Amino acid sequence: MSIRNKALFFGIINCISLCTLQQPIYAQSANKPIVKTAAGYIRGVQENNCFVFKGIPYAAPPTGARRFLPPVPHTHWKDTLECVTFGSPSAQYGNNEKPVNGSEDGLFLNVYTPSISPKAKMPILIWVHGGSMVAGSGMGENGHAFADRDSIVTVTINYRLGVFGFLYLGDLGVPYRTSGNNGLLDLIQSLKWVKENIKALGGDPDRVTVMGESAGAKLSSALIATPLAEGLFSGVILESGGFQCIRDTTTAIGIRTRLMDKLKVKEPKDLLKLPTAQLIKAQAAVLVGAQGTNYFGPVMDGIVLQDSPYSYIDQQGKDKVHYLLGANQAESRGFMDIDTRLYHPDTTVIRDWFGINYPHVLQSYQQRLKKTQNDTTAAMDILSEYMYKMHTYRLADRLAKNNRSTFVYRFAFTEEREPATHGGELKFVWYLPEQENYTTLEKKFGPELHKYWVNFIRNGDPGTVNNVNWPMYKSDNHSIIVLDKVTRPEQLKQIFNNPEAPSACFLLN
Repeated sequence: MSIRNKALFFGIINCISLCTLQQPIYAQSANKPIVKTAAGYIRGVQENNCFVFKGIPYAAPPTGARRFLPPVPHTHWKDTLECVTFGSPSAQYGNNEKPVNGSEDGLFLNVYTPSISPKAKMPILIWVHGGSMVAGSGMGENGHAFADRDSIVTVTINYRLGVFGFLYLGDLGVPYRTSGNNGLLDLIQSLKWVKENIKALGGDPDRVTVMGESAGAKLSSALIATPLAEGLFSGVILESGGFQCIRDTTTAIGIRTRLMDKLKVKEPKDLLKLPTAQLIKAQAAVLVGAQGTNYFGPVMDGIVLQDSPYSYIDQQGKDKVHYLLGANQAESRGFMDIDTRLYHPDTTVIRDWFGINYPHVLQSYQQRLKKTQNDTTAAMDILSEYMYKMHTYRLADRLAKNNRSTFVYRFAFTEEREPATHGGELKFVWYLPEQENYTTLEKKFGPELHKYWVNFIRNGDPGTVNNVNWPMYKSDNHSIIVLDKVTRPEQLKQIFNNPEAPSACFLLN
């Protein structure tokens, strides 16, 4: 596994490039641009070939009286706000010595832009980071990858994580009825900020693509299923994630009960004023490492998410949004390396990972084992299907059946003996040849994959790269593209799907 992928998995458990555009309309100096936003002026810095504004507060701090409540816009500030360093990550587990990394005041975003002329009207990419809904931050990927060469305004965001972003407290009364979706509401609030302010930063508010990977993709998928996000984006890229983290209230309350048991509290209201560190430490104990990958996520609360996400797509029918989604060849392999019980899965470990869904997974594994006679191969295949692939293709099918513009990939590129696992595509999506040690083959493959993403962000269609066209996915032909040493279109003969398995990856009763 590469160093980058190891970092990803261990994180789960614990000068202007557009020279033809006008010069900045607000600029104190060439390398310290100043821009006016709805809440006040912000000062950034010039880095490489673009301007960067870091740590912009897109919502009021969700602390004090606003703890566990929906986000609200930030109040106006009088003086120019220095936005030259990243803001605090949202509160998450650190380590035994320092259990809390970041703080509850973490609703910041970062903007990388080649120009701050309102006339630039460049396409916009919003990055939603992964990390099992309990880890990570917007600074985890480098916006220069799209801003410096591709003339794409890149926005990376933080959102509330774990108990602060997804703890269901709807039974405590009206103020908390959407608490299980605070992280999703944070994402929506950041999109509203972009809609209102991005023109001053060179972006076109009508060309916004939201992109997430892993938990970031799972969270971003919920935008497709809520009326609160309609009109805020024109494209969605989901890398290894679909609706599998959208939970019912029974499961959400079940996770809350586990948390309360760890904290030895009897009433949900007792959680409201507990210190950050105490909540984060209990959360980490409930997650028990990587097996908690799908414990937290958006909740079908009847308000933000009113119905089954698939039913919502059917109700909405065709829309103008473009969709690009996919999964990797061996999604589960990295998780198997973390939780080695998965190499020889039994009822206990599968129940830990999938809750009451475990019989579906166990039965499929046993059937595959009879065919392959190889524990590792059978486990890797079936776990990859139930963790990611099945949910990706289910979503692609439903989008295509509703005549939505849909493009699907399978990422299979690797130079190692190990197959392409979870997160393997990230170093190529965020292709920065001067900052990564790419091999000769990676230097050929990386620009190809990156160009497909750029085309999609610009045009809503990944198009053709090096004479290889990416076909649109249709419900009757299942045309995808295989991203490998030799990238090629492929028409799938069949897609794995267990119709008895619920849409949520992890469920409790």
